[in-house]
Amino acid sequence: MSADNQNVTATKPKQKGKSLPPKLIIWLGKFVWTTLWQLMMSQLAPRGKSGEYLRPSSQFRDSIGIDSPYPPATGRYQLFVGLSCPWAHRTLVVRSLKGLEDAISVAIATPDPIQGGWVLPHQEEGCRSLAELYQLAKSGYQGRCTVPVLWDKQTKAIVNNESAEIIVILNNAFNEFAQYPELELYPEDLREKIDWWNEKIYHAVNNGVYRCGLAQTQAAYLEACNELFATLDEIDAVLANSRYLCGDCVTLADIRLFTTLFRFDIAYYGIFKCNRRRIQDYQHLGSYLRDLYQLPGVADTCDLESVKQDYYGNLFPLNPGGIIPAGPDMSSLLVPHGRENIGKSTANS
Repeated sequence: MSADNQNVTATKPKQKGKSLPPKLIIWLGKFVWTTLWQLMMSQLAPRGKSGEYLRPSSQFRDSIGIDSPYPPATGRYQLFVGLSCPWAHRTLVVRSLKGLEDAISVAIATPDPIQGGWVLPHQEEGCRSLAELYQLAKSGYQGRCTVPVLWDKQTKAIVNNESAEIIVILNNAFNEFAQYPELELYPEDLREKIDWWNEKIYHAVNNGVYRCGLAQTQAAYLEACNELFATLDEIDAVLANSRYLCGDCVTLADIRLFTTLFRFDIAYYGIFKCNRRRIQDYQHLGSYLRDLYQLPGVADTCDLESVKQDYYGNLFPLNPGGIIPAGPDMSSLLVPHGRENIGKSTANS
């Protein structure tokens, strides 16, 4: 063998072991991830036949009243909330607007993505999780352990865990202990209109963003997305001539909408795929959001970092990498809203 042939033999690269074709790797990875995703989503978000998200009903629906097992009192009741949760946030806004901070205490729970539920940083009623609290209230309870919870410390019972009803309770049941009892967020003469807005906004907007983000088929997502933005466009048009949804006074309808709008550009626009338009890009909805945010005490109930952490950091099926976005810049919420005279010129003309 010549020297040249020996050199060629010596430098001939060794054959590597056979690797899977890229196409097969991609197919296998997609199959495994899709299967796991569907399994996780079935636990996170119950679905209908068309892949649409179905929100379970709340199960504790008592009220506060003189003739109720739960009479009005100061220091007796406590709210269990999560700062990222829009449903719980409603209760904090009403509590602040009515000035009930001294009458009703608050315990803040945080979501634990490993345990799959809300946990308490400190023991409350001997419990370190919301699941334990629900069991304390009702032994053998099998339902969802959600926030908010209106808790009776005296009887160790859950009075109510439906946010729409808790905010009505906070509005009218504790006026004798409120700093601002004169503030009426659910006036008799506007209740029919408030209820109409609440029903419309709940389905298309409050729950609509979840129907977008937790949809498990393209058709279900598109149906929810179309309804969401059609309703936002409709609300924007109404707000061109009305400072608030029902006129020149804030009502529970505005508060129920506000907590979704506050989270929209932060979370729903991105992780829930509600990205046709940001709220701040709407001519009237953007300034309306700023108007509500700048009401006394409301900004103190808003926690931007908790919203980002819990939506992007804890919803593993929607954001497996857990990377939390740096933005958006929410300083625009402090820009003057200029809505003080909306509707007044029309009424006086």
